[in-house]
Amino acid sequence: MNAHSRRRLRRGLTLPLLLLLAWWAAYAFGLTDSRLFVAPDKVLDAALQASTGATIWLTLGRSLARDLAGFTLGGGLGLALGVLLGVSRRSERFFGLTLNAIKQVSLFAWLPLLSLWFGFGEGSKLAFIAWAAFFPLLLNSFEGVSGVPRELVETARVMGFSRWQMFARLVLPAALPSIFNGLYLALVFSWLATLGAEYMLGSGDGIGVLLMESRAEFRMDLMLLGIVLVGAVGFALDISAKALERRLLRW
Repeated sequence: MNAHSRRRLRRGLTLPLLLLLAWWAAYAFGLTDSRLFVAPDKVLDAALQASTGATIWLTLGRSLARDLAGFTLGGGLGLALGVLLGVSRRSERFFGLTLNAIKQVSLFAWLPLLSLWFGFGEGSKLAFIAWAAFFPLLLNSFEGVSGVPRELVETARVMGFSRWQMFARLVLPAALPSIFNGLYLALVFSWLATLGAEYMLGSGDGIGVLLMESRAEFRMDLMLLGIVLVGAVGFALDISAKALERRLLRW
């Protein structure tokens, strides 16, 4: 890790550490006597107890597998359709208005409809997660492909590029930054959709179910542990996507 990365890490940790300090101070100095307010060490105890068994890791693994499956399905379809609309003006004219109308509907407004179509099991959860990942990659890949400067396209044609060379050596590299913007949004939305589907549908297992059950049992230590895990997973997904972007866009 270079000096610049270390400085960024220190800046990024400043706010969480301040919040942790304020949390500890509120408990240590008796600023609240609510039974629903637990000390940081209680959450740490819950983490240590949970880590000794396999339940918490199986729960987290189940949510991650569900998230990645839905993200792959919805994101893959969104990317493919976005590229198609970007390279084909006829396809954009045919589908563009409908897709722009559908995207205006709130994400969680689709959950009751999907639950009616697919039930309250795994199918509706995967469909909801895939739907959350679909539009960010669709719109950003379309904007990236269709936004390639026309003068570059004309230059490639003059140089005798075939259609495949035009796409692989000009259009796709130029569209990658926009596609990665869609990838970041799709990762965020699909993870949020995973938690929402598990929490609102309520069947099966996963971190969302853990949060729901800990709320019902007034287990604030377990609930806060679940929230910390949710944030850690989101952070890890973001770091992984940025590492992939740096590798592919090294040029």
